[in-house]
Amino acid sequence: MHAMSYEITLPADYDMEIIRKRVATRGHLLDDFPGLGLKAYLMRERGAGSPVNSYTPFYLWATPEGMNSFLWGPGFQGIVDDFGRPRVRHWTGLSYAEGPASGAAPTSATRLRVPVPEGVEPTRFVADAVAEEAAPGVVASAVAIDPSRWELVRFTLWEQPDPPAVGDRFQVLHLSEPGRAGLRSGRQW
Repeated sequence: MHAMSYEITLPADYDMEIIRKRVATRGHLLDDFPGLGLKAYLMRERGAGSPVNSYTPFYLWATPEGMNSFLWGPGFQGIVDDFGRPRVRHWTGLSYAEGPASGAAPTSATRLRVPVPEGVEPTRFVADAVAEEAAPGVVASAVAIDPSRWELVRFTLWEQPDPPAVGDRFQVLHLSEPGRAGLRSGRQW
């Protein structure tokens, strides 16, 4: 599994209805994309619990070929054409789990990015992060790492709109999940 995300920060006075309409009309295009485990179409709004307006899709790829096909294909080119080329973050998957609310449609998501501290054994740090139990309301959760930056990311989809978790909070506008059932559960190292 590979995690991938890009964040498009928008002006403070940007009409976020444009993002909602974009997702409503285009989100379904990845509902059967080969190699995609899931894509959460995420948005946060300034003044609604966020310091910024942003459109921040988050992907869990089942195959690197699927990810590459998306990045070098018309789907990502549409983002580039409309917003410019964003910096794409990528993490190697460490674990994936369906949560207690796995049958529910997610309404929110959290993303927590934390550095692996100097002097801490990376294996122990990762094992502790992966061992955390899923809370009530969790639809699905993934942990991944960028070893070039030693940054761990925990991404969680939630059933409720105001989840009891720390991290950046997003509204889920749509969830494409063609390969979600095929994402390998549990520890992946």
